[in-house]
Parts: sequence; structure tokens; C-alpha cells
Amino acid sequence: MFDANTSFVYNRHNRPIFLEKKNMLDRLTLIEKRYDELTTLMADPTIATDHTRITQYAQERSDIEPVVEAFRRYKAAGEELNETRSMQDEELSPEMQEMVKEEIASLTAERARLEKEMQKMLLPQDPRDKRDVIMEIRAGTGGDEAGLFAADLFRMYTRYAESQGWQAEMLNAHDTGVGGFKEVVFELRGKGAFSRLKFESGVHRVQRVPVTESSGRIHTSTATVAVLPQADEVEIEINPADIQVEVYFSSGPGGQHMQKNATAVRIIHQPTGLVVSCESERSQTQNRRRAMSVLRARLYEIEQRKQFEERDAARRSQVGTGERSEKIRTYNFPQNRITDHRINLTTYQLTNVLNGNLDEFVDALTAHAQAKELESGHDS
Repeated sequence: MFDANTSFVYNRHNRPIFLEKKNMLDRLTLIEKRYDELTTLMADPTIATDHTRITQYAQERSDIEPVVEAFRRYKAAGEELNETRSMQDEELSPEMQEMVKEEIASLTAERARLEKEMQKMLLPQDPRDKRDVIMEIRAGTGGDEAGLFAADLFRMYTRYAESQGWQAEMLNAHDTGVGGFKEVVFELRGKGAFSRLKFESGVHRVQRVPVTESSGRIHTSTATVAVLPQADEVEIEINPADIQVEVYFSSGPGGQHMQKNATAVRIIHQPTGLVVSCESERSQTQNRRRAMSVLRARLYEIEQRKQFEERDAARRSQVGTGERSEKIRTYNFPQNRITDHRINLTTYQLTNVLNGNLDEFVDALTAHAQAKELESGHDS
């Protein structure tokens, strides 16, 4: 498999240092050569029947295809640029001279854009980016209003998931009785789910006039969001002796059909004190399986956080630490304004964002993280 880390060396702070341009182009040449090699291997009749190898080759080829395509556009633009520059030596009319200058400027800009694009593609990738996610939203300060805001966030993320073609599935929920959530846990499955949502973890703040507020005063409430990458069983092994499993009757909306039998499951992980509940399914077995999935994701997050802290504390400050105690975004209803405090991005499209149109913020946060990564590469 292609390892993007091979285009980096690391300084004493364990930060990636991007190699010089010549070395970058040498690396891209090797990647392109590997791409062509994989294409040839996949067309080999003696390999076509080996489904395991074909799958591995196809995945590797797919992983490096974007950077190969960008590299080929970069080389093609370079060839065209050289040809256009050679025209400057010819006797041309003033109009043609101006056209040549404009073409040279355009091709030079295109080459610079592609170079930056390829640098980003060669950044070390978060190994969790391709994972599905488990999201947990909990009402914070603000009473019923915080619960209503938690429900707003739940709708925002599930609508965003729908726009991305992901599948959303409720795992557990405790409602407030007035249309909000004390807590809601759900799973999002689809390509790039974690990579698109990983910067959403933290405290989200809302400023608005509650429906029950007769004087028209603006209240401030909060909700916390946690984005957990799904973990495989082989990655997080849970000792059965370390967990305590309790079963109980489901309650609240959606649980009435399960009242005759105790189908809801609560799992307590004794070493960490983590508690996970699930009552969304009709059977105890299904609820236990889903609760274990959530527990595994939480334990995976804890382990990953430890590794990041030990390896590179600086990386966690790129767009905020993602800690739940950190206020990351404010939703101001009177002004139809939404502000992400980590990157100082403000738009006046709050309603649009709450309807699931999150791409502006997701793209900006991703670009900010990439820029910080590239910037840190020059730190010795």
C-alpha cells in the first residue's frame, strides 16, 4: 500500500518536514510508476483469478490515483508552458504577444495551484479518516432549551449525512419530553464519514429566545458533540471479565413495543467507568451488540488520544483539541449568524447550516488543518 509518510522526514518535535520540491517530484514519479505497475498487474490474466490480490491492488491504485492524476496535469501544464514560452522568441504581433503573456501567466498559476494540491495529497493521512463514526450529542447548560438545541444538532448531522449518501442509525436516545434530547447516540456509515466530521467534537453554543420566554430575552445554552471513529474488534479487545451487563425495560417514545420483555442493555466497563446503554433494537442481543460497538469506539478514542498526546501534542492544537470542554461554535439565532471560533469563520446562513449544509465549515476546517500541517513542516 502507498504510504504518504515516505514523502516526509521528521524533526525533533516529531513534526513532518516536507521534502524539497525536487525530492517531492522524485517521489511523485515513483508513485506514478507504481500506479502504472498496478494497472499492468490488474490486467494480468494469471492474477485476475486471485481475488485477494486483485482487491489489494485495486485499493492501492485507488488510493494513489488522485495524486497521480494531479501530477500528470502538472507535467502537461509544464510542457505547454515551455512551448508557450518558446513562442516569445518569434516575431509576433502585439496582440499575439499579449495573448502569449496571458497564457504564460495562466499556466504558471495552474502549476502553482497543482503543486499546492499535491503537497496536501502527500500529507500524512489520519488512519481513521475512512472509518464510520458514532456520534454522541448531550444537552449541556440551559435546561429544556439545551435539550432542544441537542435535537437541532442531531437533525443537522443526520441531514448532512443524507446529503453525503451516508446511512444514519439511532443507537440510543433519552428525550426531554418537550421535543429535545438529554442524550442521543447514533451511527453514520459511509465513505469519508470520520474525515468530514472529526472536527465537530466539542461544545456547541446557541443564543436565542426560547419559546417559553415571554419577555423576549436571549438565552445561552450549550450541547456537547463527540465524534468517535468506529473500532474493529481486533483493534480493541474487551475482556468479558471487565464488563458488567445489565438489562432493563425500555422507556420513552419508541420503546413501548419492547415493554413486555427486558430488551434494553446497559454495559459498564469497570476499568474505565464508562457506561453505555442501548435500547433502540427489539432484541436484547442486538442492543448488546450495538452497546459493545459504542463502548469499543469510546475505548478506541481514549487509546488514540493517549497516542496523539504522547507523539505530537502540537497537532491537537491545529483546529482546537476537540475536547468536549472547549467551545468551538456559536449559533446566534437573532442575527442568523454562526461562528466557528477555532478558525474565526462567520456566516449569516445559520438556518441553511442547521438544515444540513455544513460543507462550508467542514471544508474550511479541513483546509485550516492542512495549512497548519504544511506550515509545521518548515519548523525545525
